[in-house]
Amino acid sequence: MKTEPHHHEHDQSESGDSVTFDVRGMTCAACARRVEKALATHPGVDQAGVNFAMETATVHHGPDVADEDLMQAVESAGYELVPRADAHASSQESHGDHDHGIAIGREDELARGAWRRFVTAAILTIPIVVLSMFPAVVGAEMHDEWIGWVLFALTTPVQFGAGRPFLVSAIKQARHGGTNMDTLVAIGTLAAYGYSVTSLFRHGEMYFETAAVILTFLLLGKYLEHRSKSRASHAIKTLMELGAKEARVLRDGFEVSVPLGEVRPGDAMRVRPGEKIPTDGVVLEGSSAVDASMLTGESVPVTVNPGDEVFGATVNTSGALLVQATKVGSKTALAQIARLVEEAQGRKAPIEHLADRVASIFVPVVLVIAAVTAGAWLLTGHTLEESLVALVAVLIIACPCAMGLATPAAIMVGTGRAAQLGVVVKGGEVLEASGDIDVVVLDKTGTITHGKMSVTDVHPAPEVAENDLLAEAASVEDLSEHPVGAAIAAAARERSVSLQPVDGFEATTGMGVAGRIGGREVRAGRQSFVGIDAGDELVTAAQHMESEGKTVVWVVVDGEPRGLIAVADTIKPTARAAIDRLRHLGLEPVMITGDNEATATAIARKVGIERVIAGVMPADKTAEIKSLQDAGRRVAMVGDGINDAPALAQADLGVAIGTGADVAIEAADITLMGGDPMLAATGIELSRRTLRAIKQNLGWAFGYNVAAIPLAAFGLLDPMIAAAAMALSSVSVVLNALRLKRFSPV
Repeated sequence: MKTEPHHHEHDQSESGDSVTFDVRGMTCAACARRVEKALATHPGVDQAGVNFAMETATVHHGPDVADEDLMQAVESAGYELVPRADAHASSQESHGDHDHGIAIGREDELARGAWRRFVTAAILTIPIVVLSMFPAVVGAEMHDEWIGWVLFALTTPVQFGAGRPFLVSAIKQARHGGTNMDTLVAIGTLAAYGYSVTSLFRHGEMYFETAAVILTFLLLGKYLEHRSKSRASHAIKTLMELGAKEARVLRDGFEVSVPLGEVRPGDAMRVRPGEKIPTDGVVLEGSSAVDASMLTGESVPVTVNPGDEVFGATVNTSGALLVQATKVGSKTALAQIARLVEEAQGRKAPIEHLADRVASIFVPVVLVIAAVTAGAWLLTGHTLEESLVALVAVLIIACPCAMGLATPAAIMVGTGRAAQLGVVVKGGEVLEASGDIDVVVLDKTGTITHGKMSVTDVHPAPEVAENDLLAEAASVEDLSEHPVGAAIAAAARERSVSLQPVDGFEATTGMGVAGRIGGREVRAGRQSFVGIDAGDELVTAAQHMESEGKTVVWVVVDGEPRGLIAVADTIKPTARAAIDRLRHLGLEPVMITGDNEATATAIARKVGIERVIAGVMPADKTAEIKSLQDAGRRVAMVGDGINDAPALAQADLGVAIGTGADVAIEAADITLMGGDPMLAATGIELSRRTLRAIKQNLGWAFGYNVAAIPLAAFGLLDPMIAAAAMALSSVSVVLNALRLKRFSPV
């Protein structure tokens, strides 16, 4: 993952750079394919990817390749490659969000430009259509000579003014021996316009309105396309706008408000109740509940105390905090999530490569079909005018712009919505993998359970108060470093139970602890350690607790049994619902754990999992995943992303569950920015829906062209109707993708 946005989005490494450019001049999927080929075949380039929807190119190259070389290679292909820092000097570099704003701002700018061109064309085209089809409205006859000259005067600025971008793009491609979708538009409209100009002098049929209406419809389509793409791109902008704009920093003993860009690691920041935490850091003073929902997707505020880590953009809901900044700018969790989303939006799904290959050969094939169509019409006795109409209709209807937008539009919207819900999807390959999964293996600790011991039962002996039992056990356990002891001490503090001073503390590894409180000996631990034969009631209670997978601590004072305290890694409140949701998606949930069979089965039963793989060491989890794959299963692995990293990498779909900067991004395909297991189901479901949208888009785009070209060739489709349909096909694809923005977890 890139973490430095400086200059050209460089990611320095020993092997070379990863650099992101803006690309100018692309108008269709074939353009993106051409730019990608120019970059990928350049000496020293390891990998190149071009995102048509976002108009960016990401290049991984060796250390000897200069940006200027890449820019020259793309210029030779007829396009412009712009290093981001050169195009936009950044005074906000340390924020890590400047480039995101640039990309979105450019899309807004393109939408405004497309709107101006459309309005201009529409104002001129309306009288063109009226004069061409309904001349009686202005008291004229169809063949009045002056009408032709008025049509010529009105159509010329539409063809060469408002429609200039189509012509410039086509000429640029032709100069470099290439073609794109604009080639079809340019040839088709110029054919209609040129024939009409010729007819103007020989008093024949004119088709000025055909050229004007086609260009007007196409310009409307371009505007709607840019507007839709701009809406889709706002996921990243929305993420970055979550952050604070200023911070209260302590400087020389005084509290000073400074812009976020001036905060440096080590600065102490004062955060009052209701304010956003400016950047990632560690709490120095104070306690509070922090709402991290915008970052992690979890709705329940997290209590933080001195020493706890906090993240920028989260909200301090209650107490005042003094936070020491540890990460700023592009290194914060929020900035890294935004960068991951942008990278995911730029990655192709394998299914998109099919569309790329089709687009690269589509235009030449269509030109041949159009030429054959025109020739066939002439050879079968039709007039030149009729042949021209059929040729123009084929050229216009064939523009597969929808095909080029089908995948990137869905990926942009789907991954953006996922990020808003606290799920980072790495890219197109992940979306396709999600569609094949049939079994989900969930690590118990940290995924299904909290991964942290806590007291579940306090069972005093007869005539002993619960708080007295807890006070005696917690006083000696407070001096222990064992997680069980820490859980008991924490439970006492939560209940406001006072702890007593302890003398002569002793800890026996794996057995228990002992000490003297007020002259009495207190022992807490295993039954064999406390050294008594307790009554049947306590033994029965202990056996019941152990059957539920809990660790039982016996407590005795001066040899007399005082009761039992059970400790367990508690199940997350949403675990059961998450398992139910996975099963509803047609997936078989399987739990994997290093715990013994009894404990594992007890936990699995509570959350509704039937299949358990217990007693597995971390190093052996990979083998268990592979065993399932060898049996023909397609496996998703959900784990904490650290100890489970090899298993996450082995799985067909790796899902890392964690918080903030602790996520195992490299090993996993999907990263959950919170500890809620429900996010795993959300990530898989949204990935599947995104894949479904891609398939729907590609099906519509391919089907539209396959069905429409023969209709146009046989004269069953008027060029103006063809232009409207082609424009609407592109918009429909983007609108279908935008439906993903409304996705909400059940």
